[in-house]
Amino acid sequence: MTDAKALFAPLGPTYERWGSVLSFGQDPRWRRFLVSRIDAQPTDTVLDVATGTAAVARELVRQKDCFVVGIDQSAEMLDEGRRRVALAAAAKKTRALPFADGQFDALTFTYLLRYVEDPPATLRELARVVRPGGTIAGLEFGVPRGVWRPLWDLWVGVGLPGAGRLIGEGWHEVGTFLGPSIKHHYEEWPLPRLLDSWRAAGIDDVQARRLSLGGGVVTWGRRAVGSTEAPKKAEAPTCAAPERP
Repeated sequence: MTDAKALFAPLGPTYERWGSVLSFGQDPRWRRFLVSRIDAQPTDTVLDVATGTAAVARELVRQKDCFVVGIDQSAEMLDEGRRRVALAAAAKKTRALPFADGQFDALTFTYLLRYVEDPPATLRELARVVRPGGTIAGLEFGVPRGVWRPLWDLWVGVGLPGAGRLIGEGWHEVGTFLGPSIKHHYEEWPLPRLLDSWRAAGIDDVQARRLSLGGGVVTWGRRAVGSTEAPKKAEAPTCAAPERP
């Protein structure tokens, strides 16, 4: 597995700007749609996993006026996020989240599943910390189909590495890495198999939408309400909820 923590560490200050440019303005649009799938009220607390520079966390506050707790394994990205918003964030890995069962009202994650060894186990762990009935939504890169696939292959094979070399600051390494990483992920985990993993993790009403000709995929659903008693919501999360900016 590629060490995403080291790969993305240099990008924090420029991540959102160049991420938007290199996706032709689509990455912010995908994040807005991701947040629109979340059912959250102003009194709710949402966990944002792989929060990075807090782009989704800020959008959650903007759209939902809710509290947000963000976690990420990259301290460098979190430092940039803290500069952008008053976010309670902890540098943690996603294999075992430091939270109680059913602690959060909803959960988002962004560009996560390509970096974990066991996506089904990760989805089960994500679902575990959401209360029954709470919404879960994730954003991942996709692979376009049909006539758009050759253009996508050209961009990720030639355009991204070339643009990254011009930008510098670690972007050449990321631009070279992304195309093969996305292709390999969907060879092993095509979308129907991923959706089955969401359902097997105890997430109901699972839906997915391809965006921007398939370059982005947003998946969402609700944590199933089991036959056993739902876990009580914790009074305070391990990472205290931030004040709204």
